Amino acid sequence: MTESIARTAEAIWRDVLTIPSGQDDASFFELSGESITAVRLVSRVEDELGILIDVGDIFEDDPNLASFVASVVAAGRAAA
Repeated sequence: MTESIARTAEAIWRDVLTIPSGQDDASFFELSGESITAVRLVSRVEDELGILIDVGDIFEDDPNLASFVASVVAAGRAAA
């Protein structure tokens, strides 16, 4: 289940931020992420996975694909 959540979270990130190939390490901000983009990410995660994450989590530390996926997986485990 964790692997499925991770794959879906990654697909959401790639779709919302339209990540070009080879930019997996780019930060949310380098990918032109902003508040409305963060809200779209959170909304898609809730709609597609039924997992609630805090918008603020996206802005913490180094907001990149790996940290986003980790946040979603952790929230999914906590909810289970």
